[in-house]
Amino acid sequence: MDEKTIKEKELSVRLLEEIKRLTTGREHPLRLMEVCGTHTVSIFRAGLRQLLPAEVELVSGPGCPVCVTPDGYMDAAIAYAGMEDVIVATFGDMLKVPGSSSSLAEAMARGGDVRIVYSPLDALAIAKENPEKKVVFLAVGFETTAPTAAAAVLTAERENVGNFFLLPAQKLVPPAIRALLADEDARIDGFLLPGHVAVVTGSESFSFLAEEYHLPSVVAGFSPTELLRGIYRLVRQATAGEARIENEYRSVVRAGGNPAAQKMMHQVYETCAAEWRGLGTIPASGLRLRDAYRRFDVSQTRPLDLPPAPPKKSGCRCGEVLRGRITPKECRLFGTVCVPEHAAGPCMVSAEGVCAAWHKYGGGIFQYG
Repeated sequence: MDEKTIKEKELSVRLLEEIKRLTTGREHPLRLMEVCGTHTVSIFRAGLRQLLPAEVELVSGPGCPVCVTPDGYMDAAIAYAGMEDVIVATFGDMLKVPGSSSSLAEAMARGGDVRIVYSPLDALAIAKENPEKKVVFLAVGFETTAPTAAAAVLTAERENVGNFFLLPAQKLVPPAIRALLADEDARIDGFLLPGHVAVVTGSESFSFLAEEYHLPSVVAGFSPTELLRGIYRLVRQATAGEARIENEYRSVVRAGGNPAAQKMMHQVYETCAAEWRGLGTIPASGLRLRDAYRRFDVSQTRPLDLPPAPPKKSGCRCGEVLRGRITPKECRLFGTVCVPEHAAGPCMVSAEGVCAAWHKYGGGIFQYG
């Protein structure tokens, strides 16, 4: 081991010992929710759940944008993919997300032109290369990716690219957390806040957790030691009866966030009600294009007439998992009918999905770095 790794290991051991000291003898475990899907995967990959004392319970929340995308959105995406003059551009983890009765992967197999991209700017490049086609980017994500989609829209306007469109489904994290806390069955003692989202929004955007709900919250990074530092600070606040927002990701997160990214989002988008899988419709939790940019919304320029998505009867309990009500292992489909190769729900499809993380890393070994 190099010197840095040795120091990280020593610090992690001290943090675990201090967490155990602070929580020993508690009658009920502290339930701490990590909101971010990348946090969920990082925690499992490092095996932190196995190392923490029984008095600390980590619960995964709705921090995977693919997982909270409802069937109706996927049905619309699949419908556009079936049109001869349309190219659908999407992040790769959307391909196998089930709609009401199909998926984008199945649409591709039927001849639909669906292309994997790594950025909405890649989709804009495809539009320039294929002027005879309408190129629809599936704009799914949280505050982290919304500025890039906004930048693509502004670039398309500036360069007069008339065949580039979004199918918007961006969502905002703070309203979803409020919706979780409004659930009478929710029992959450603190939040490990999403570092990537906070880079854009700033740590102050989560101040309501301390001010209104008296819940400790910590913005954390993604390495095992950074996560342990965040968990330790949550435990320290909770056991002392304190509640404030702490920033343990100061290398990239500022209190006010990224003003340039926020300005771009505000210019292109306005808030709207949005449907979240498992959480229902949450007011002011989504982003839609403002009137000045509405022509870039494919659902406005080429509206669909699709029936409402029918309720599924597969037995998938993804919605309850996303609310922190159950763990994936409490779903009878987990690991049997529902595995990454043939998933019954989106929580098993996405690499950041809670069920996928449980399935792949359930017995994770602690690694430093």
